[in-house]
Amino acid sequence: MRIIVWIVILLIFAVAFVVIWRHKNEPAAPAGRRGAAGGTVAVTTATAKKGDIGVYVDAIGTVTPVYTTSITAQITGVISAVHYREGQIVRKGDPLVDIDSRQYVATLHQAEGTLERDQNVLAQAQMDLARYRDAWAKNAIPKQTLDDQEKIVLQDQGTVKLDQGQVQFDQVQVDFCHITSPISGRVGLRLVDPGNLVVANATTALVVVTQLQPTTVIFTVPEDSLGQIQPHLRQRAPLTVTALDRGGQKQIGTGTLISLDTLIDTTTGTVKARSLFNNRDNALFPNQFVNIRLLVNTQHNVTLIPTSTIQHNGTSSFVYVLDLENKVAHMRSVTPGVIDGNTTAVTGINPGDVLANSSFDKLQDNSKIAVSNTPIPASTSGSNAP
Repeated sequence: MRIIVWIVILLIFAVAFVVIWRHKNEPAAPAGRRGAAGGTVAVTTATAKKGDIGVYVDAIGTVTPVYTTSITAQITGVISAVHYREGQIVRKGDPLVDIDSRQYVATLHQAEGTLERDQNVLAQAQMDLARYRDAWAKNAIPKQTLDDQEKIVLQDQGTVKLDQGQVQFDQVQVDFCHITSPISGRVGLRLVDPGNLVVANATTALVVVTQLQPTTVIFTVPEDSLGQIQPHLRQRAPLTVTALDRGGQKQIGTGTLISLDTLIDTTTGTVKARSLFNNRDNALFPNQFVNIRLLVNTQHNVTLIPTSTIQHNGTSSFVYVLDLENKVAHMRSVTPGVIDGNTTAVTGINPGDVLANSSFDKLQDNSKIAVSNTPIPASTSGSNAP
């Protein structure tokens, strides 16, 4: 009998030991899940609003000046003066470079002298022709003499015209010695100095002038976007183009789309577009790479919410709509539309709805919530699904 009692006691101790051991080694429930199931979740909020949102085509563009002029020498000679400074803003007609013009001026004077002589020869021939006509009218000379004099006058007129052409040519040569700016713009780095010999029609530029105001930006758009762009161009309705810096954060300038190229690049499926910017502050620099946002449409009176409030679970999207009176979060499916920066147009909720904007790792449908006025760090769990 005692043996049976001891066996029962030992069994009771063994069962108690196993229960206590299992209880100590049972893993604790995740703190987040306990909060989601029954605790209160602190959240920050955002409010859905009604407003307008733009539909944009994003692209990368290059600042391309309307005019860039590389000025070369049209005559051979020695540079006598350089009038521009590096980086100077010049106007059309401002002097840039002078080439020694003395030999060309001397040639011009010779041509002017020849012209003056031949003009007097022509005048003498014309006076003789007038006398011959009077004499022939009185039958004092034969008709042949009059005809010969008429041809002499015509020959002298041709000689004078030839001399006039030579004078004009020499005058152009003299003008080539004084180089002025053909456009308004900025001068580049100095390429020549006084005393340098330049050769006519050489490939070396004397100075480069680039127009800065206005300027253009050339960028490419997908061929699928042509249906949104071309109707505006046909109606001559300007499309706004915004240029951003390389990081896409700072706005550099605002312009308008002026034209599309005539062909689609079959290798990339894109077409080139040119936009015009006034560039009054010279923020756009020639050959600069910029990010382009082309506004092709504007949606009016749509529901707008911060993009950060939208959560995704596979192919579906949802938000947490807050019932501030009962302090409860309700999961609501939405359909995202146009995205503009940190704002998204959605359907499925109403303007004025208050949404959760944090603590998504702890929220579930019907979770108790407490509104926090201080930012709450984002979850690092990597999952947005409840």
